[in-house]
Amino acid sequence: MNPDLGPASVETERVAPRSVQVARRPVFIVLGALLVALAAQFTVPVPLSPVPMTLQPLAVLAVGGIFGGLEGVSALVLYLVLGALGLPVFAGGGSGPVHFLGPTGGYLLAFPVAAGVTGALVAPAPRSILRVLLACAAGMALIHIGGVAQLALLGGDPALALRVGFVPFLTGDLLKVGLAAAVILAVGPTFRSPR
Repeated sequence: MNPDLGPASVETERVAPRSVQVARRPVFIVLGALLVALAAQFTVPVPLSPVPMTLQPLAVLAVGGIFGGLEGVSALVLYLVLGALGLPVFAGGGSGPVHFLGPTGGYLLAFPVAAGVTGALVAPAPRSILRVLLACAAGMALIHIGGVAQLALLGGDPALALRVGFVPFLTGDLLKVGLAAAVILAVGPTFRSPR
């Protein structure tokens, strides 16, 4: 703080960084939605499962953990709205509201919740390795709960839903949790906006 400035200038100096953070929030939200859309284009079919393997969960956790809970939720809601409106942002360039009713719908609808929870859990201690890992694990668990629940509703068989919607993804998603935590720890403090 500059001691030569009067009280009004001191107040302006204190408010300016906050207003810059508020102005950056829409940018973070759009950037987060675009990151998840890009991650959705990397798909690998999974044998005997209607759900492909993608980088979306990694991006969802990173967006929530880096930008914060509120911005994470907003970014993922924007992502879902863009896909529902027909933009090719879902896995493999898919789009349209029909995706919310199909086998991947539960995962998609869980994305905003997962990003919000990850961001909220990271917030109190964004530099704590254990806290960030647990936050990412919680977010990943929420994604799978949503996905497996919808598969169970569609197929009427919770055990089968678990076998095709969770088991094939376990190893890869544990790796994604670790990668998301590493990204959050590396770049999160730079982007997270103070409350």
